[in-house]
Amino acid sequence: MASAAFEDIAETFEFLDDWEDRYRHVIELGKAMPGLDDAVKVPATKVDGCASQVWFLPRIEGQGPGARFDFDGDSDAMIVRGLIAILKALYSGLSVDEVLRVDAAVEMGRLGLDKHLSSQRSNGLKSMIGRINALAGAAKG
Repeated sequence: MASAAFEDIAETFEFLDDWEDRYRHVIELGKAMPGLDDAVKVPATKVDGCASQVWFLPRIEGQGPGARFDFDGDSDAMIVRGLIAILKALYSGLSVDEVLRVDAAVEMGRLGLDKHLSSQRSNGLKSMIGRINALAGAAKG
């Protein structure tokens, strides 16, 4: 169920043999992603459960299960910005119903992130995925 953008990332990860190269690629994805304006970095957009500062700004087009999901995100840590970019590739453009059906652990596992992130980063990634599911669930109604 992964988007074409996520499939591109997965293909790149298959090509990169060394985890250090993959790590650098995640950071590059984060650097390429536009940040959020400081005005929207408020408690309502902050993702709890992350060691770094993380903010998500959802954009939902439409109503009900077919509403289209997208979000912008930002972090004060480059690796986390890269993880946000990967999550954007995984979820953006899906309906809120599809978002709720994504098995993020399996999809992210395809990248090998589950084996190479620190426990703090893994917990933060789970918190980000939980926030995405909560936003989609609220939009679904």
